[in-house]
Amino acid sequence: MTRDLRTARYGAILTFVLSGLMVGTMTVRIPALTDKLGLSESTVGAVLLAWGLGALVTMQSMRRIMARAGSRAVLRIGAPLTAVGLLAVAFAPNLPLLILAATFFGMAFGTVDVAMNAQGSTVEQAYGRPLMNGMHAGWCVGAISAGALGSLSIAAGLSFTANLALVALVSLPVAVLIGRTYLPEAPMAEATRTARSRMPAIVYLLGAIMFFAFMVEGVVADWNGLYMRNELGAPEALAALGYPVFEAGMLLARLGGDRLRSRFGVRGMLGVSGVATAGFFAVVLMAPAALVAVSAMFFVGLGVATIAPLTLSLAGTATDAPGPAIAQAGAMGYAGLLLGPVVIGFLSDATSLRGALGIAVVLGVLIAVASRFLPRKETPVFAAVPVREPVKVAA
Repeated sequence: MTRDLRTARYGAILTFVLSGLMVGTMTVRIPALTDKLGLSESTVGAVLLAWGLGALVTMQSMRRIMARAGSRAVLRIGAPLTAVGLLAVAFAPNLPLLILAATFFGMAFGTVDVAMNAQGSTVEQAYGRPLMNGMHAGWCVGAISAGALGSLSIAAGLSFTANLALVALVSLPVAVLIGRTYLPEAPMAEATRTARSRMPAIVYLLGAIMFFAFMVEGVVADWNGLYMRNELGAPEALAALGYPVFEAGMLLARLGGDRLRSRFGVRGMLGVSGVATAGFFAVVLMAPAALVAVSAMFFVGLGVATIAPLTLSLAGTATDAPGPAIAQAGAMGYAGLLLGPVVIGFLSDATSLRGALGIAVVLGVLIAVASRFLPRKETPVFAAVPVREPVKVAA
C-alpha cells in the first residue's frame, strides 16, 4: 500500500468530515435562524426546499460532468464554493436573500456530495476492500462536531451569523488544501459512454432505497431541533443535542459497517436497518420527555447509518465508471432529502409536528421491504481494482 494511496484515503475521509461540519452547522442552528428572521415552520420548509432544490439541480446534471471532469476536479471547485455558500447563509439579512443563499449553498454542496462519494468509490476499489462506511463515518464526525460547537455557541451567546461565519472561514482554506490529495479516475471516453447509457436496474432500485433513507436523515437533521423544543419543551441547548446524538449512533454503526457488510451482505443489512429505523423512531415520537427522545435518537442513528454508504458503494460498482452511477443514485436519494423536510413542514401546519414526523416510521418499513428485491447473493466487486493512472498526490 503506497503512501500516496493512504493520503488519498485520508483526504476522502476529511472531505466527508468537512461536509458534515458545514451542513451540520446550518441544521443545528435552525431554531436560532427562525428567531433571527421571525420565520414560521412552513417558511423554514421553503428555505430548506430552496437548499434541496439547489442540491438536486446540480446532482441531476452530474452524470456527464463527472464523466468529463472526474471527482477530483469537481471537488477542488465545489468544496471551497460550499464554504462560500455557508458564509452567504450566515449573513443573509432577509428572507429573499436567505433563499438565494440557501440555493447557492445547496448547489455547491450537491456537487461535493456526488463527487466525494465517487472519490470514495475510487479509493475503495484501489484498496480492494469495502471502505465506504468508514468514509461516511467521517461525515458523522463533522456533524457531531457541528452539534457540539452549536451547543457551545448557544451557551456562549454566539449568534447564528457568527457561528456559521466562523465555521465557513475555517472550512474554506481546509477545503483547498484537501484538494491536493484526490485520486484520478477512469479514462474520459469510457466514463462518457457510461454516462450516456441507461444504468442497470439495480442502480435505480438502490436510488429508491436511498430516497427513503435520505428522507429520514433530512427529517432528523432539519426538524429534530424544533420537535424537541416545541413539542417536548426542551431548552434550545438540549434540543440542539438531538442531531449530534443521532450522528453519534451513525458514527458507531459506520465504524463497524464495512466488517458487517463482509459478513452479512448488503441485502441482510438493509433489511435490519429499515426495521430498526422504524422501531426506534416510533420510540422518539412516543417519548414522554425530551431527554428520552434525545437518547432514542442515538438508536435511530444506529439503524439508518449504513443505508447510504451501502447503496452508494454498490452503485459505484454497477458500471465501469463509478461517478455517473453514483450521480444517478445520489440524485434519486437527494430527491428524498429535498421532499422529506418540506412535506413535514406543510403536514405540521395541517396537523402537528409530532404527527407529521410519523412519516419516518413508514419510511423505515419501506426500506426493509425494498431491500428484499436486491439479489440474495452479492457479486464480488472488490478484487483489488488498480487505479487506472499512477497514484500520485496532485499538486
